[in-house]
Amino acid sequence: MAFLSDTLSRVKPSPTIAVSNLARELAAQGRDVIALSAGEPDFDTPENIKAAAKAAIDAGKTKYTAVDGLPELKKAICAKFERENGLHYKPSQVSVGTGGKQILYNALVATLNPGDEVIIPAPYWVSYPDMVYLAGGEPVYVEGPMQTGYKITGEQLEAAITPKTKWFIFNSPSNPSGAGYSREELKELTDVLKRHPHVWIMTDDMYEHLSFGDFKFCTPAEVEPELYDRTLTCNGVSKAYAMTGWRIGYCAGPEALIKAMGMIQSQSTSNPCSISQWAAVEALNGPQDYITESRDVFQRRRDLVVGLLNECEGIKCPMPEGAFYVYPSVAGCIGKTSAAGTKIDSDEAFATALLNETGVAVVFGAAFGLSPNFRISYATSDALLTEACGRIKTFCAGLV
Repeated sequence: MAFLSDTLSRVKPSPTIAVSNLARELAAQGRDVIALSAGEPDFDTPENIKAAAKAAIDAGKTKYTAVDGLPELKKAICAKFERENGLHYKPSQVSVGTGGKQILYNALVATLNPGDEVIIPAPYWVSYPDMVYLAGGEPVYVEGPMQTGYKITGEQLEAAITPKTKWFIFNSPSNPSGAGYSREELKELTDVLKRHPHVWIMTDDMYEHLSFGDFKFCTPAEVEPELYDRTLTCNGVSKAYAMTGWRIGYCAGPEALIKAMGMIQSQSTSNPCSISQWAAVEALNGPQDYITESRDVFQRRRDLVVGLLNECEGIKCPMPEGAFYVYPSVAGCIGKTSAAGTKIDSDEAFATALLNETGVAVVFGAAFGLSPNFRISYATSDALLTEACGRIKTFCAGLV
């Protein structure tokens, strides 16, 4: 359609949302569907946070706020960064948006010019490349294969940097793989970035609090203070506090960038929901017991799913360090045919056949830039995870 922007030809709808919508449609038709595609905790928002939202409504705190966040919320965010990451920010260095996605998008729109390159490790969250395209930039992919734990090396990063590189997007623990970079692994990357002062770092720390076992989360500006002045540290309340629908993301970075992002937001959405902001103040300042409790549940589910998937013929599933995803390889299934006669010639074909023949909805690996794999979100009950993995095992056993 000639009326539409040419930019739209470079982007695609979110595959994760598409799979989730298809699963809902099949369930509405009466199909027995287990959806393992949505990236959100299955727990309710903690009671103290809901109570704070109700109190804000009762107090009439329902008006416009400052465009990029309440002063009280910015103060709470500064305290969080100081307390948990050892990073010192002023409120003028903080921006609050309608979810983490808006924070990333605002930063890219505010900084990218045509031809600017953004380095994105693969597998990646599906929205990174399309946001870069929408902002006029060019994504540059660096593959972190299963053999290296879905992580890239300093040597790979060095090779990808060019004079056109504007940003390096970093996500640990990762969506979709759950891979987390140790301090030593991250230091290898920050040492490279120190040598290239024209490259900025956008770190997506949304899964910070979902770190398991001996893995210790760290963020780039914490590991290498020399990068502080060109790092945008991004986070949010969605995953840590089961607040996905409340839509509050936040970041901190250089004042000039934060001001530019605020200008973008002032002419697009304006302020995030006032009630959600007051709920986020309580989330960050209030009791943090929920984080430990939910992390223990997710770690148990991780161990359950990894064990069950590794019993499936043709599937190999590494043990991730964090988040609530696994990213198993289906290399051993490619080239086979399902019991219903479907040729499995790609991970998309695998995921489609799995949904049609067993009712288990997963997201195919090509959507995340690394194949042949699929992503499972284990943010659901043990019983459903056990049933879903049993169906996957039967499906794989039927491939010939």
